[in-house]
Amino acid sequence: MESFGNRTLGSSGIEVSALGFGCWAIGGEWATPDGQPLGWGAVDDEESVRAVRRALDLGVTFFDTADAYGAGHSERVLARALGKRRADVVLATKWGNVIDEDHRLLTGADDSPAYARRALTASLRRLDTDWIDLYQLHLSDAEPDRAAELRDTCEEFVREGLVRAYAWSTDDPERAAVFAEGEHCAAVQHRLNILQDAPELVAFCEESGLASINRSPLALGLLTGRHTSGRSLAAGDIRSAPPAWLPGFTGEGGADPEWLARVDALKEILTSGGRTLAQGALGWLWARSPRTVPIPGFRSVAQAEENAGAIARGPLTAAQMTEVDRVLGR
Repeated sequence: MESFGNRTLGSSGIEVSALGFGCWAIGGEWATPDGQPLGWGAVDDEESVRAVRRALDLGVTFFDTADAYGAGHSERVLARALGKRRADVVLATKWGNVIDEDHRLLTGADDSPAYARRALTASLRRLDTDWIDLYQLHLSDAEPDRAAELRDTCEEFVREGLVRAYAWSTDDPERAAVFAEGEHCAAVQHRLNILQDAPELVAFCEESGLASINRSPLALGLLTGRHTSGRSLAAGDIRSAPPAWLPGFTGEGGADPEWLARVDALKEILTSGGRTLAQGALGWLWARSPRTVPIPGFRSVAQAEENAGAIARGPLTAAQMTEVDRVLGR
């Protein structure tokens, strides 16, 4: 079993810090053509750069972005922040969404192998790198037959030295299994947090020897303690007008009171031992499986320091995990 403090992405030999950083938020504001916000609101790019560099100094070596985040802006900011330290990190990005960089819009989706190559070329340019460590399909509900073609396309990218390993960002174990048939598939990215367990996918990753990369590890901020009932969110924040796939927020008064009540019930357990609420939530994920790699989002140096601080405190204990299950009725 891997020691705490690092994880290996499947059988790829690619080693990452047990904590990754998700770069959705630093993409800033972007939207659909009809005005549905898709970002987390306005950001300060200079603060984002400082936060990435601070995370590096604190031992975080895994950064997960996507071409869609900020319609390319997240990749560009991350590249600027890393600079000459590119070789010190493991970069993951995603493809499948079609973007309009000039207008910061998500304009559609394209699951063709030809588009995968065009998207990869564009991401390499924005990230200012010659290779992507982990390339991930971002279309969670792509058809399995098409996904098999894309898996084979990813194998071509590996042979060409453009990609080291690949994965699918999906919450469907059957779809994940399609990519897992590929020699260089190393992970599944899927939603997992203390409020939204995913036992089938966790088991699949363990049985298949894949990394479980956990998006929404802090439930889009609900597990940070910074959201209260009735607290409104900025108009450019996706949580202010949440689509159907984003639970936990009402779109009227911010966070859903029922979700906040569950967080409050867990607070004593998660903040024990000097942890912050967020650090306890990350500790739960590490205790959940030796395969997990949570990728919390961030927009500031303070958030980067708090999240990275969870590494020193490590996983929750078995007794704490049992108490969490009791409180949540699982």
